[in-house]
Amino acid sequence: MAQSKGTYRFSFGPWNIDEGADPFGPPVREPIAFSKKLKEYKTLGFDGVQFHDDDAVPDIDSKSGGEILAEAKNVKEMLSGEGLEAEFVAPRLWFAPETIDGGYTSNDAACRQYAIERSKACIDIANILGTDRIVLWLAREGTYIRESKDARVAVERIRDAINAMLAHDPKVRILIEPKPNEPVDSGVIPTIGHAIGLAYMCNDPSRVGGLIESAHSILAGLDPSDDMGYALAHDKLWSVHLNDQGGLKFDQDKSFGSYNLRRAFNQVRILEAYAYGQKGEYVGLDVKAMRTQKLEVSTKHLANSRQTFLYLLDKVTSLDKDFEERLINERDYEELDRYILCHLMGTQY
Repeated sequence: MAQSKGTYRFSFGPWNIDEGADPFGPPVREPIAFSKKLKEYKTLGFDGVQFHDDDAVPDIDSKSGGEILAEAKNVKEMLSGEGLEAEFVAPRLWFAPETIDGGYTSNDAACRQYAIERSKACIDIANILGTDRIVLWLAREGTYIRESKDARVAVERIRDAINAMLAHDPKVRILIEPKPNEPVDSGVIPTIGHAIGLAYMCNDPSRVGGLIESAHSILAGLDPSDDMGYALAHDKLWSVHLNDQGGLKFDQDKSFGSYNLRRAFNQVRILEAYAYGQKGEYVGLDVKAMRTQKLEVSTKHLANSRQTFLYLLDKVTSLDKDFEERLINERDYEELDRYILCHLMGTQY
């Protein structure tokens, strides 16, 4: 087996240890305190914490700038005490009453300004937590009916919001996390191609990149590994959220590789091919525990997803590259297909 070229550190968000509520039913597990969740990270093999702004500072809209920074400093001390670091902070705009019609793309100018100011506060929190990465999941930046917003204007408004963030802090980096739908019917920036196109529209494209979530690519009818390759070609794959998805339905956030192991294999394969993580990028896992899990085993989805990644990394690095190359040169893709399947299943080739 060849030595891995990538550097793989893992992260997840506190929301990935949840109470099991869904749109059709109430919580089934008791909540776990944030401080207790932090103590789980190292035990599970994780080094990075993903944050929304109000994970770090609850009820953020009710607090002054000084209160926000003071609470962020307390969280930074908690992270340091557990030997953890913040991977990124994301403004959670989709919960606020001002963002019912979107934040940056709202038809209400006052609501658009709210979204920008909240995003600036998010950057200030990120600085305290020690990260320069801001993730934009453009949840409600889209339409329920297409006639409600001008698609060109919506893109330009997101660009203007990003430019305001770039101007707020000369070191900040913006990671756009695209998704084609849910909660809105149609997202303005549905794919990584759209996200990277938007990056080049901004005042400093070198500070705007992408975050690819497996399920979001699948919801767009695309393959996540292809999307990762596209972002890598632009040097803009700055984070990944690995999970799995059972077809074109709601965003399931299934454990990585649990639905389609070969699709997961190819995501690990392309990350390894281009030495992902050498520039400090994390392997983020955005997975949910099954609602059936009892409280005492409600972190298995995280440990299992990380272990599946490492198992597949072993499969990637132990692949017979010379044999693979020979089959490609001979254009014998049927044999290549069989070889990959046998390799994944651990059966005699």
